[in-house]
Amino acid sequence: MTEERLDRNTKLLYRTLVRVALPIALQSLIGSSLNLVDNMMVGSLGETPLAAVGVGIQVFLIFWMICYGFCSGCATFMAQFWGVKDLPHIRKTIGFALTCCTTVGLIFFLICFFTPGTVLRIYTDIPDIIELGSPYVKVGAPCFLFTAIAVPFETALRATQQTHIPLFVSIAAFSLNTFLNYVFIFGNFGAPRLEVTGAALATSIARGVQVLAIIFVVFVRKNKIAGRLSGFFGWGRDFIRRVVKNSLPTTCNEMLWALGFSMYVAAFARIGDTEYAAVQASNTIQNLLQMAGFSIGDALLILVGQRLGEGKLDEAYGLAKRLLRIAIIVGIVFGGLLILIAKPILTLFAFTPEGSRYAFFILIVYGATMALTLYNGINITGVLRCGGDTRFAMFIDVGSVWCIGVPLAFLSALVFHWPIYFCVLAVKVEEMVKCGILTYRFRSKKWVRNVIHGIE
Repeated sequence: MTEERLDRNTKLLYRTLVRVALPIALQSLIGSSLNLVDNMMVGSLGETPLAAVGVGIQVFLIFWMICYGFCSGCATFMAQFWGVKDLPHIRKTIGFALTCCTTVGLIFFLICFFTPGTVLRIYTDIPDIIELGSPYVKVGAPCFLFTAIAVPFETALRATQQTHIPLFVSIAAFSLNTFLNYVFIFGNFGAPRLEVTGAALATSIARGVQVLAIIFVVFVRKNKIAGRLSGFFGWGRDFIRRVVKNSLPTTCNEMLWALGFSMYVAAFARIGDTEYAAVQASNTIQNLLQMAGFSIGDALLILVGQRLGEGKLDEAYGLAKRLLRIAIIVGIVFGGLLILIAKPILTLFAFTPEGSRYAFFILIVYGATMALTLYNGINITGVLRCGGDTRFAMFIDVGSVWCIGVPLAFLSALVFHWPIYFCVLAVKVEEMVKCGILTYRFRSKKWVRNVIHGIE
């Protein structure tokens, strides 16, 4: 009887995982696929334009990670509130996240719109890349404001297990982005040929449409998270204290992680155009599979967080353990697939033979370490955050990047002058160290907590 019950629970888990994680995975896969197409369009202009976009996009990545980090902390509350079907508090959490993200977004917008060249000089000293990348950053600046609105609502829709809505909205936005890239980069259908600047214009328009679509779905179609404007505000002191206490570490975590990752760019981009173009292309290809794999982390936060909100602590721990095992298997499969597709997919880029060889070996490194990367990432963004263990997650994630990864990136690239693929391999040492510490923390069960008890 026990075995039958276990079998039923396993089947139920897989059905729920498919229902929650599959739309998130598809959204990531579609976004990564169309981003790959965008990179191939820009890459057809040459290695320097591709490197310029790769460097220019770093500031957008940093802001997106800030929004994602803050909303990830808020998602802990949204998921646990959803466990007890407390929609009024979910709306308040959305409003608080929206206010904080748009405030930071306005600051980023002003800096990048008026001083794009100064921003790019943080990452590279190559004049051609700065010249091509400056208009890209300036024209793309409105994306900061659009992202600040989209991310809180997408987080709430996922936390309430409506993951299909962000999927459909993203399909429309990503498809529009790709079409507009084709129009503005190459000057098709009578549009001016804007090349790199055209890619930024296409992205800004597509992100604006994405926000309008989300607002329509939530408020015009009367989604369950919709409500009166006043319902999204009026936060009590205890509410703000708890949300900030949990979200501040996740925000610092993602912001400092993104800054650390951008330091990898600062190191690698100083080697040369060809080397960094290879890194940029490899990152885009890797994201096809890696971002889909990270959907398990989003699902874990939602499903395990719901059980923590219901007070089912032992069940939450057991479920998290099973989902981590699934993540490792997915990482092994996806890593092997990445290695298999490496050579064929690189033929789609306008690389020199040297650039193609660099990118191929970088993809081998990414494929061989993907299971490790997914395991660590899902532990941090799923396991630790769903229980509010965000400070520990921040210290281990940020500490490993800045104390191990960043020094190794600069030493390998600018002191030892290793080939670019060995530089990429060197920074993976931080993942190995992080793995052992995260495994110990998971088994300690210190993250298994209900964070909404008694909140007003």
